[in-house]
Amino acid sequence: MQKVGKALMVPVATLPAAAILMGVGYWLDPVGWGSESILAAFFIKSGAAIIDNMSVLFAVGVAFGLSRDKNGSAALAGFVMFLVVTTLLSPGTVAQLTGVDADAVPAAFGKINNQFIGILVGILSAEIYNRYSTVELPQALAFFSGKRLVPILTSIAGMVLSFALLYIWPAIYDALVLLGIKLQGMGAVGAGLFGFFNRLFLSVGMHHALYPVFWFDVVGINDIPNFLGGAESIANGTGIPGTTGMYQAGFFPIMMFGLPGAALAMYHCSDAKNKNQVFAIMVAAATASFFTGITEPLEFSFMFLAPLLFLLHAVLTGISLYIAASMEWMAGFGFSAGFVDLVLSSQNPLATNWYMLIVQGLVFFALYYALFRFAIIKFNLRTPGRGEEMESEQESASPEGLATLAKDYIEAIGGADNILEVDNCITRLRLTVKDSSAADSDKLKALGAAGVVPVGKGGLQVIIGLGKVDKVAEQMKKVLAS
Repeated sequence: MQKVGKALMVPVATLPAAAILMGVGYWLDPVGWGSESILAAFFIKSGAAIIDNMSVLFAVGVAFGLSRDKNGSAALAGFVMFLVVTTLLSPGTVAQLTGVDADAVPAAFGKINNQFIGILVGILSAEIYNRYSTVELPQALAFFSGKRLVPILTSIAGMVLSFALLYIWPAIYDALVLLGIKLQGMGAVGAGLFGFFNRLFLSVGMHHALYPVFWFDVVGINDIPNFLGGAESIANGTGIPGTTGMYQAGFFPIMMFGLPGAALAMYHCSDAKNKNQVFAIMVAAATASFFTGITEPLEFSFMFLAPLLFLLHAVLTGISLYIAASMEWMAGFGFSAGFVDLVLSSQNPLATNWYMLIVQGLVFFALYYALFRFAIIKFNLRTPGRGEEMESEQESASPEGLATLAKDYIEAIGGADNILEVDNCITRLRLTVKDSSAADSDKLKALGAAGVVPVGKGGLQVIIGLGKVDKVAEQMKKVLAS
């Protein structure tokens, strides 16, 4: 699930493009939503092209993200298998294969083109690619060896999967619909619970496994695509003003205001000798959180140092989503709940009273600051720069500096012999190791890591931060390869 969650970031990374295109379109024509401006319609429809094809993007992206060497052949295999499955299980084909009237085909097959199927196909395609992309066939069939063999195998696997889903998909679909109805029936409370568990699961990287249930078309909620669909969603009944966006809106007050308030509290509570270093760390992390909604650099700065604060943060996030959903203050995002996405979504016809999220955010800024500062002082919690001698982060801007930093990371993780695989997501290294206990957390933090998360005996996550982790990962791969 860790790997699947990480692989989901590949297709999810396409959402900012849709958000920007549709956001610009709604800004150009906030009244007609494209009907009164050809240019606005051009932008809106361009963004809709991405949103309307999220299921195939999931199949391709997950297959690519889970592939051993991130090769395009894996993505092609996912696309091939997705085409086979969705074609064989389309209502017309199902009627033909089963010999029943079209009206008697279960409704489940009308929804076979969804992200859930895309994720399933992506996982299976990647597994086939990882197992058989190096197979060598006899000389007569040598042309189909290796990576050329994979699309053939995935097409066959798609046929087998379609046969199985022909009988079990209706039951799965009915169960998912029932779950979706129950979740939606909880209204604002359900939104609050989602916010709480979303942050809580971040500590082990499992929030990626939770959010598709609410944000995409897994159980029928599909909150992000429905919101980004704007006028089209309203027209087809999937977008409801005051409701669509309830699993997104409450994150804006937290990411834009609450966490920066926590950062200010931790800075004020740091030791005088460390204030300069803490200020630099907190300004960078708070700025990323406010503008882009990327919160991990800030959250991991206190998640393991002071778990009580992180639990408080999860509770406050749940409360924020509950308030926004209850008051019908709605906004949405294509990437995360930062200032950029708030501006882009403000002209979306489904954005109702979005400006009140700023008012709510100012209240949460004060709330976070007061509660964090009180808890830190009252319980003498260890937060960055408090009760420790902070070391200056090693300079790593130059290629030589990055290479040295990569070598130091490898040594702190237990040496090259302990590392089996190096990968990364937006803010963290995701490592497969022989023994996670061999990693030295103190050394890793001294090198600049915000947190270290062992995942069982063979998994390790090192939170480094936005804009740096990919460079460190690349250098580590080069060092290990040499």
